[in-house]
Amino acid sequence: MKIFYGWIVVAAGFVITCIGLGTAMSLGVFLLPITTAMGWSRTDVSFAVVLTFLSMGVGSFFWGAISDRFGTRVVLLCGGVLLGAGLMGASQVTQVWQFQLLWGVLGGLAAGSFFAPLTAIASRWFTKHRSLAVALITSGMGLGSMVIAPTARAIIAVSDWRTAMFDLGLLALAVVLPTSLLVRNAPVEPVLTSSGRAADDRGFTVAQALRTPQFAAVAGTFFACCTAHSGPIFHMISYAIDCGVPAMTAATVLGTAGVASLVGRIVFGLTADRLGAKPTLVGGLLLQATSILVYDFVRTPAAFYAVAMVFGLSYGGVMPLYAILVREYFGARIMGSMFGAVAMVSTIGMAIGPWAGGYIFDHLGSYGWLYIGASAIGLGAAAIAFVFRAPDPAIRLQAA
Repeated sequence: MKIFYGWIVVAAGFVITCIGLGTAMSLGVFLLPITTAMGWSRTDVSFAVVLTFLSMGVGSFFWGAISDRFGTRVVLLCGGVLLGAGLMGASQVTQVWQFQLLWGVLGGLAAGSFFAPLTAIASRWFTKHRSLAVALITSGMGLGSMVIAPTARAIIAVSDWRTAMFDLGLLALAVVLPTSLLVRNAPVEPVLTSSGRAADDRGFTVAQALRTPQFAAVAGTFFACCTAHSGPIFHMISYAIDCGVPAMTAATVLGTAGVASLVGRIVFGLTADRLGAKPTLVGGLLLQATSILVYDFVRTPAAFYAVAMVFGLSYGGVMPLYAILVREYFGARIMGSMFGAVAMVSTIGMAIGPWAGGYIFDHLGSYGWLYIGASAIGLGAAAIAFVFRAPDPAIRLQAA
């Protein structure tokens, strides 16, 4: 039986996001080894993550637009080279600004080439199982947390942080580049309406779509969602160690959250195919906000594992739903550009959380207010998601 090539694209995207985005999210493993060896503060090292996500946001919009015009494969190849160079270069630095530039800016631009373009191409290949396909693409990030964090921790234990980071750069080059060659654009010609437009073309140009309240609502929800979960994810290992959990166990707690996020993407994707993306998103955001708050009360390894599973399920589950909403609201033709724009706004939130966690710890000596504040912001994300509506058909016709 012939395999639908869209599933091969999904499998390739899964592997690329696993390595590409898994490494971008792994700096938490290096936080204590770097600060101990180099004498840098947690705030200074955490600022590299700020730059990572800001650069990832700019890159998402840029690479998304490029993929709309020239295809996704060339974007992925460029990103693989940038990621390998950034990681290997960061492993050799002697000054904190050098680390922030190489890990943060170069690595962030690379990560932006994976997330939005791969999500957009998955949505173009599928109609019936679109939510599931997008969920599987993004679930690579969850598996990446499970694989990359313990692997880096193990290398650090027998060598040092420099060796571990250099090895991750080599891994990125060895995996991302050849796997990118499997990614193809969807070959099916769109069904045209009587006006000559594609049947799922909503009639918006990118400029018009960016001015709609629906763009502001989806981007605002994504921003608040990422602000809420990024700090707890990044500081999860350090917080667990501060609570007396052994370092290797703390790394596997992050891996547990990563596995749960993988499961969450699939479960929430299937749920969204049946119930719709919006109600599934609201429920996931409420679960995320609750689990973040519970982190402030856990102290034992068993409790950390339990909360990590719920937290990972929720933050992983909601991530692919934003792409589905963008596709439903604005159509396939400008999907790469629009989801890149939404992702760009969300990465500002991803940048704020890790830096805020480091600042709170350095000035207050604990992470307590990180979890309280993040939970409140997560509830705000759920409130925005609950009230926004799809574009009115009359507005679409006017835009056309």
